[in-house]
Amino acid sequence: MNRKAMYIAGAFCLLLFLVHACRKENNGSGNTAPDPYTLQLPPGFPEPVYDFSKNPLTKQGIALGRFMFYDFRLSRDSTVSCGFCHQQFAAFGHFDHALSHGVGGAQGSRSVPTIFNMIWQKAFMWDGGVNNLEIQPLTPLTDHNEMGVDLKELMGKMQQDPKYRRLFKEAFGSEEITSERMFKAITQFVATMVSGNSKYDSVMRKEPGVVFSEEEAAGYTIFQQKCAACHKEPLFTDLTYRSNGLPYLAALNDVGRMKITGNTADYLHFKVPSLRNILKSSPYMHDGRFFDIYQVFDFYDHGVQVTPSTDPLVKNGIPLSDQEKRQLYLFFNTLTDPSLIKNESLSEIQII
Repeated sequence: MNRKAMYIAGAFCLLLFLVHACRKENNGSGNTAPDPYTLQLPPGFPEPVYDFSKNPLTKQGIALGRFMFYDFRLSRDSTVSCGFCHQQFAAFGHFDHALSHGVGGAQGSRSVPTIFNMIWQKAFMWDGGVNNLEIQPLTPLTDHNEMGVDLKELMGKMQQDPKYRRLFKEAFGSEEITSERMFKAITQFVATMVSGNSKYDSVMRKEPGVVFSEEEAAGYTIFQQKCAACHKEPLFTDLTYRSNGLPYLAALNDVGRMKITGNTADYLHFKVPSLRNILKSSPYMHDGRFFDIYQVFDFYDHGVQVTPSTDPLVKNGIPLSDQEKRQLYLFFNTLTDPSLIKNESLSEIQII
C-alpha cells in the first residue's frame, strides 16, 4: 500500500472512531445518547407554545413516557393508570363516565378532559389551574381521588424496578429516577398526541378526491355562524374560560375558574374544549352531564341559564332547527381523527 493510500485509510479509521465516540454520552457511563424524535405538525397549525428546547423529544424518552402512562403501578393501589382515564379510543377522554374515577372507586368532581394537542396550550385542567405541561401530571398522580400516590415513595418504588432503571438510563443517561425526569418523559409521550388529520383537515388541505358532502358542508356553515366564535379553527377552541349558561350543580359545588383566580367574574367559567374528535369523547361539559351530542344541541337551543357571568355570546341561546342539528352532527363527524384514535404508537402496551 502506498503512502497516500495509508493516509486515506488512517483518516477513515479515525473518522469512524470519532463518529462512534460522539455517540457516547460524555459522562463516563458508556451509554449511547438517546435518538432525537422529529414531531410532524399538521399543516396550517400555529407553532406550539410548549418549549421543546427544555425537553427535546427522543425516541427513548417517548417510550419511557408511554410505559409510565399505561402503568397501573403508578397509583396507590396499582389499579389506576393515566391511560385508565385517558382512553385512546375516546380521544384520550374517559368514555361513558360523567366524572373521573380513581383508586378505591373514588369519584372526582369533574369529567376527564381530552389530552390531545396539549402542546398548543398554556394552561391545563378545566379551570386552568396548572400552567406548565410538565407539571400537569402531578395533580392526578397525587390527588387522593385519582391515583393517590406519595411522590417520594413512588420514586423509591420505581428505583427498585430493574426495567424502570433501564428505561430511565436509555432516556436520560443514568439509572437515577426523579420526579422531574418522570414528568419530562410523560410530557414527551403526551406531546405526540397530535390530532390534525381528520376528513375536515383533508378538505381544508384540498387533498385530491376529498370533499364535504352537501350536508357536511351545510353543517360547516352552521358551525362558522354559530360556534366558531369560541371554537376557533384549526384547534377548534380559543382556549379561553367562559360560562356557557349551565345550571349550577350544588352537589358538586364547583365554581370553576373563580377557585383559581378568586375573581367573582370567573364564577362558573370553564375552559372551552376542542371540538376535534367530539363524537368520540362523550360525555360532555365539565361535569359530564350530557352523554349525547344532541343533548348539547338542545341545551344551547333552549336550556341556557342566564346569570351575571354567562357569556354574552350564549345569553340568548343558539337557536338550532332539527335539520341544523343533524347537519352539525355530520360536520362534527368530519372532525374525528383516525390517526389519533387508532395510532398504534399511542396505544396501550403490556407493562409486565
